[in-house]
Amino acid sequence: MTQNERRVYLIKELLAENVNYKHMNIPSDVTHQKELLRTLMNERYPAPISKEFLAVQDEYLKNAIDEKGITRLSDLKPIFEDIYLWQGDITTLECDAIVNAANSQMLGCFRALHNCIDNCIHTYSGVQLRNLCFEIMQKQGYEEPSGHAKITPAFNLPCKHIIHTVGPIINTFLREEHRKTLASCYKSCLELADKENCKSIAFCCISTGVFGFPQYEAAKIAIKTVTEYKKKHKSNMKVIFNVFKYEDLMIYEELFEEKKLLLHLTELVEE
Repeated sequence: MTQNERRVYLIKELLAENVNYKHMNIPSDVTHQKELLRTLMNERYPAPISKEFLAVQDEYLKNAIDEKGITRLSDLKPIFEDIYLWQGDITTLECDAIVNAANSQMLGCFRALHNCIDNCIHTYSGVQLRNLCFEIMQKQGYEEPSGHAKITPAFNLPCKHIIHTVGPIINTFLREEHRKTLASCYKSCLELADKENCKSIAFCCISTGVFGFPQYEAAKIAIKTVTEYKKKHKSNMKVIFNVFKYEDLMIYEELFEEKKLLLHLTELVEE
C-alpha cells in the first residue's frame, strides 16, 4: 500500500464502525483526508480493533512521523549537564520517555483536531494507546489523582515510553496547593522513569495552556523540582524541557540564565 492507500483504508474502516459517519463521503484532497482521519481517531472510544487495521495504521503513522522529521537526543546540546531545552514537536522526539499532560480519565483528548499535547500524542501513538489506557483505568476503578503518573508503551512514537501525569487545574487563583501538586507531577514522572530504567525523559509544560497554570511559575517549579531530584538521587538521567510556544522558550531561557549566574556567583564566593 502507498501512504494514500493506507489513509483511505483507515478512514473507510473507522467510518464503517461509526453509525454517525458510515454514509459520509471521503474527501478527494489529501489535507481534508488527513483531517478526517485524525477526527475519527480523536473521537473513537476504546474498543477492539482488528490486527489488519493496526498493521496498516502503524505503517501509516510511522511514515507520517518520518515525514515530520525525527529529532534525536544526540542532535541536542545540553544547557546544563544532562539538562536540555528544546522547542519542537514532542511526538517526533526519540528518547526513552516523553511526558503527556493527561486528563483525569487518562483516555486522551476526544476533541476533534484539538492541538493539545494529549491529543497529539494519542493521535500519533495510535488507537491502541487509548485502548490500553482504558484497560489500566478500568482495573484502577477511579480517576487518576493529580500529581501521580502512569507509564505505557509509546507504540508508534519514536520514544520508548509515555509517562502520563495529571496536573492541577487553575480556575481562579494560584494557591500553594497547586504548586505542590505540580511539583509532585514532575517528581512522580522522574521516579517512574527511574523505576523503568529510563536514561532520558522529555517534559512538556505540564498544566499550562488550557489548565491555567501561569507559565513563568510553572517553569520555575519544573526546573527546581528536576534539579533537586537529580542532586538528591545523584541521577544521570538526561532531562529535556520541551516547549512548543516561543513564549515558553523565552521563559525557560531566562530562568536558566538566572541559574547560570547564581552558580557563577556561588563559585566566586567559594573561591
